[in-house]
Amino acid sequence: MGILIPILIPMKIFNDSALTRRGFLAATTATLLAGPALALTQTEASTLVNRLVGEINKVIASGKSEGAMIRDFEGIFGRYADVSTIARSALGADARRASRSELSAFTKSFQGYIARKYGKRFREFIGGEIKVKKTTNRGKFFEVASSVNLRGSSPFDVSFRVSDRSGKDLFFDIIIEGISLLSSERVEIGALLDRRGGDIGRLTRDLKKLG
Repeated sequence: MGILIPILIPMKIFNDSALTRRGFLAATTATLLAGPALALTQTEASTLVNRLVGEINKVIASGKSEGAMIRDFEGIFGRYADVSTIARSALGADARRASRSELSAFTKSFQGYIARKYGKRFREFIGGEIKVKKTTNRGKFFEVASSVNLRGSSPFDVSFRVSDRSGKDLFFDIIIEGISLLSSERVEIGALLDRRGGDIGRLTRDLKKLG
């Protein structure tokens, strides 16, 4: 049976200048996602995605204000997403030069930024229906493939990438029609950091006002 959810569509596409500066980051991302063999099972990965979708649906059906919905979504993101991995991947190679305190502050600020950025789109996707089709073992993670139907539009594919490398079952990426949220944010954050002269502290402060 389908479950109603909003779809968090990445709002930026790749650009040549950002990719030129950070073109070697594929290796960094591979390192971040490397880890021990999965203890996570196919059923557990599917169950996680269904719980995630169910919680998002409850927020949308709550009738709360947009601000309250965004706060709820930030909580959901914190519970179900591997925020540390996503934030480090968004910083790319620059994460290596960040101190522990800088990285911690950036991760917290990034979590709020993501909640605001994608939470604002919730109402646009009320009435959607998602059906999990299959879960595939990709070696270091499971990919839960789904089909989404929205009112007045053709169905499209959404996949959730789930891993337990952090010690918990969490999703670390959402793939929508072949476009990765993780990759989109890496390009976006890279561009924002470039415009601030590589100052991670300044980016962290500014992310609190963006989204």
